[in-house]
Amino acid sequence: MGILGNFLLLFHYLLTVLNGKSLVTKDLIVKHLMLANSLALFTIGIPRVMIEVGFQYLLDDVACKLIVYLYRVARGTSMQTTCLLSCFQAITISSSSNIRWMKLKHRASKYVGHSCLITWLLHMILNNRILIRVASLDNSNDTNLFNFGYCSGFVPDTIASSLYFLILSFADGVCLGLMAWASVSMVTILLRHKRQVQYIHSAHHSPGLSPEARATQTILILVCTFVSLYSLSSTLVILIALVGSPKSWTIHFLAFVEMSFPTFSPFILISSNKYDCSFYFSCWGKR
Repeated sequence: MGILGNFLLLFHYLLTVLNGKSLVTKDLIVKHLMLANSLALFTIGIPRVMIEVGFQYLLDDVACKLIVYLYRVARGTSMQTTCLLSCFQAITISSSSNIRWMKLKHRASKYVGHSCLITWLLHMILNNRILIRVASLDNSNDTNLFNFGYCSGFVPDTIASSLYFLILSFADGVCLGLMAWASVSMVTILLRHKRQVQYIHSAHHSPGLSPEARATQTILILVCTFVSLYSLSSTLVILIALVGSPKSWTIHFLAFVEMSFPTFSPFILISSNKYDCSFYFSCWGKR
């Protein structure tokens, strides 16, 4: 379901480009988010399906390293892209009443594409240590700390490892802090705007939400969903690390939580944007 939803959105953006239209800045960010979500679902979903059908020891060392590495890259990119999306939307709705924010929005629009590419490159570099810390289950030993069900990994108790996880935690904390700031800013602006226009329209003839307000509400839902699932996932990872030998249902529940955001986020975007099916038929006719 998650892969289907992400590819529907990606297909929509592809048809938009083929129809001769250019993507707006927000759509460009969402496109990278859907790519990261699709990669995360492929790398964590397919191995889980393999486990359920009995292919537990099918992956060798190279496949395990590649799958876990790609998942970590996709997960980190998904977080920073969601952060970028929320911050850009906060700047967008702030620029309607402030000239300085309008100039910042104009500058940010130029570098959004480069920022998304840098995000992918950054997490490819940050997660390269996973390539030496992950092995297949048949090569696991007593030093392994995590058992993913299809692969295993270990964390050496060294100062370098502690510093590495501190850097990753700091980067995640910065993203969560920026998402919290953007969410509070957007809620404040929406409430202020609602109070300003409340006296204009009567209760029986209130207008519908503007596209900008609807997009803001959608991004707020995405951010709240991501932060909630990320907090739950981080708590489970800490508990698994403390227990050392977690039960199988804990590993399955952790996988379910980690797959929830990539699965549900495209449907949140699809339901809020209300894409017109006639657009697809018109594009198909032109081709």
